[in-house]
Amino acid sequence: MLLAFSVAPSGQPSSGTASTDGSVHDAVAEAVRIVRESGLPNQTDSMFTTIEGEWDEVFDVVKRATEAVGKYGNRVSLVIKADIRPGYSGELTGKVERLEAAISEQKD
Repeated sequence: MLLAFSVAPSGQPSSGTASTDGSVHDAVAEAVRIVRESGLPNQTDSMFTTIEGEWDEVFDVVKRATEAVGKYGNRVSLVIKADIRPGYSGELTGKVERLEAAISEQKD
């Protein structure tokens, strides 16, 4: 499965201090660190982090990342989009490679 997610805190944290400029980059950085340390194939862009793996392992990582972000506010927003396609792997890059090939073919 491929799972893209975005997680961000809001509100005041129960302890510590919130960012003075409203930025959530420290919280997001902690979530992305958890994803990268998971060892699962992953990719982060300006809006989402995408992880590839089996259902249970992917959702475990998302849960841990979400819990980590929760320290930065009293509320957490989590957006998830999944592509569940049993029997396929390498789709984190494979889907993009097929798209780029299709675009190239249309130019010719």
